[in-house]
Amino acid sequence: MMSVSIRRRLPLSLPVPVTFIFLLTTLPAVAAEGGGGLTVIPDWTFLLQMANFLILMWILNVILYKPIRNVLIQRKNKVSGLEESILASEKDVKDKEEAFMVGIRDARAKGLKQKEMLIAEASEEEKQIIARINEKAQSNLAEVRGQISQEALAARDSLMQEIDGFAETIGQKILGRAI
Repeated sequence: MMSVSIRRRLPLSLPVPVTFIFLLTTLPAVAAEGGGGLTVIPDWTFLLQMANFLILMWILNVILYKPIRNVLIQRKNKVSGLEESILASEKDVKDKEEAFMVGIRDARAKGLKQKEMLIAEASEEEKQIIARINEKAQSNLAEVRGQISQEALAARDSLMQEIDGFAETIGQKILGRAI
């Protein structure tokens, strides 16, 4: 996170009185030396220029510098707020993603348990169906065997009644004459 620090600066008009005091204290010394150079004697125009300069600095401060500083402060606050919002959103996304992954793991585990339970139920049902089919097949087999044995007995009885006739016919065919 980028941190921008805006220092509170001293008013721009502070160096002016210092300069003014410096000029007032050094001008008499320069003039007293009499070096034949340029002699500056402060008069009322100098005070007017100073006042003009101070008023200009105050107007620039009110019109230009303070609004720019306010815009910079607002921008800094907005950027900080957006950065905090981004960090909070990222944290929310991570938390939701974690919760989602936990939910998926739980759902998979639950699904696997249900699958195993369904497989066990199906296996049990399959065993029951096979047992019923086996019982039915055994009973059908017993019925069929009973029917076959009854039919075999009936066929034997009918063949036993006709055995004498068959024996006579076979004997005649083998011997070639009537018996």
